[in-house]
Amino acid sequence: MREMQISNVFTLIESGPVVLVTTHDGKKSNIMTISWTMVVDFTPIFAMTTGSWNYSFAALCKTKECVIAIPTVDMLDKVVGVGTCSGADTDKFEKFMLTPVEGKYVKAPLIKECIANIECKVVDIVKKHNIVVLEGVAAYFDNSRKEKRTVHAVGDGTFIVDGCKLDRKEMMHSKIPAGL
Repeated sequence: MREMQISNVFTLIESGPVVLVTTHDGKKSNIMTISWTMVVDFTPIFAMTTGSWNYSFAALCKTKECVIAIPTVDMLDKVVGVGTCSGADTDKFEKFMLTPVEGKYVKAPLIKECIANIECKVVDIVKKHNIVVLEGVAAYFDNSRKEKRTVHAVGDGTFIVDGCKLDRKEMMHSKIPAGL
């Protein structure tokens, strides 16, 4: 991956693709799947919705940093899998064969298999609405990847990819461990 202009990073998640968010709590790294993201402004400031129901949330609050990793459609089953198990008892990097890559500014790892990664610092947590506001501090894009299409969650276990709907309802309705 090569470093890109931070002022153009909003183009990576404009209109909110499903993302993987990595954290590091001082002992171990974890990944959570987030489908509620948005660009707040071009500086770049982003927001995502998450809370204590996600195991990674405690690390996010403690360290005030994370990485937004943007997967492509060929990673959909891994993305859904990451979102349906808990980091409390699962090493998601190992289970889903994802490669952690050291960042420049945060301890949370980038994900090599993703088309883009944004290192972020937490600038606000709006507890009333479970919104975490993030400032992008560095961004990377992998132009060598052939697959560049992202996925967007519909919210019922289906996803849209450039107008195509992919059904993962059965997979997403599997048992989710306590503590996720």
